[in-house]
Amino acid sequence: MTVKTLRDTWLVLQRHILLMARSPLSIVLGVAQPVVYLALFAPLLKPALASMGADSMTDAYRVYVPGMLVALALGGGLYVGFGLLAELGSGVIERARVTPVSRVALLLGRALRDVLVLVVQAAILTLLAMPLGVFVRIQDLLLAYALLALVTLSSAALSYGIALKVTDPNTLGQVVNNVAQPLMLLSGTLLPLALAPVWLRRASDGNPYSRAVTGMRALFAGHAADDSVWQGLGLMAAVALLALAWSARLFARSVR
Repeated sequence: MTVKTLRDTWLVLQRHILLMARSPLSIVLGVAQPVVYLALFAPLLKPALASMGADSMTDAYRVYVPGMLVALALGGGLYVGFGLLAELGSGVIERARVTPVSRVALLLGRALRDVLVLVVQAAILTLLAMPLGVFVRIQDLLLAYALLALVTLSSAALSYGIALKVTDPNTLGQVVNNVAQPLMLLSGTLLPLALAPVWLRRASDGNPYSRAVTGMRALFAGHAADDSVWQGLGLMAAVALLALAWSARLFARSVR
């Protein structure tokens, strides 16, 4: 990546941060549904997780909160393609064609904006979970946020690529739903896959995001040295790079 691409990426990111600052309500609304799940779904986990040694509600929240954060990163990233389609329809991307801005930077700046939004939302949810007994060491929390950033970067890049392929918002919604639901269910975001039958656990082995969930739960449990943490970080970094390369190539072809 050249210095010009990095500089252009920073300029695009700055622009999107300014646009986001004009409507901060969108960040708050993004955490509304996870908060509802935290309040209404998490209390059901204690009896469900009793077989795994969850003797208190605090133990249940320590299992649920990291999975919920990955669900937010994965689901939130997969839906950002609608914003790109809106910009394509309104001519924003068309006007970018006459500028010397790197085409890769136009995509990467947007994806980094999505990562920033997710980290802010994750910080809000982490603070809300603290009164429930969920405390994480700062070094483990920083690693957890790095893992979430990679999850968001990969899912956002996939969403942008799918949007460029599909181009129709209605079709994009159907495609994203059909992709998001299996990925979330087979990653154990709501309930650990240790509770699932063997065939479902075997199916989840092919889902890279299940490693991210396992790594997140290890970090929230204070086990930063666990193999699942570094496997999750490495696998998510690889998926993010592949997704970015694919979507950037599509973006460069679409915006000449």
